[in-house]
Amino acid sequence: MELIVEPDLYSPSIDEKGNYVDKIPSFTRIKKGLQCPCGARKDKVYETYSVFSAHTKTKNHQKWLETLNLNKANYYIENIHLRETIENQKQIIAKMEKEINVKNMTVNYLTQQLTAKTNNCGKTVTDLLDFD
Repeated sequence: MELIVEPDLYSPSIDEKGNYVDKIPSFTRIKKGLQCPCGARKDKVYETYSVFSAHTKTKNHQKWLETLNLNKANYYIENIHLRETIENQKQIIAKMEKEINVKNMTVNYLTQQLTAKTNNCGKTVTDLLDFD
């Protein structure tokens, strides 16, 4: 079985003014290419620096970068809400895991009790449908 490696996802850098700007990473460390979330070409994988550099100059990519800069506050608030959601989901999952553990222990206990019961003939009852 072969390990499946996906391309890295591009994320713009932030300049000293707090704006998103394109800073293309070195492709020497990127083994499977780079995907851009700008939406210009959703399944496109850019495998070289020059091809990705040309992509960053397209209208779609520039518009996406402009949209990111205009919605910085919204992304921050969304990030806070997502963190709260994740924390709530962690608590729900922990509670459900406890409930499952309790139910598993109950099932195990009742299974032991059932197999330990004997009928009038002294046989162990393991199948209630076969009970005499």
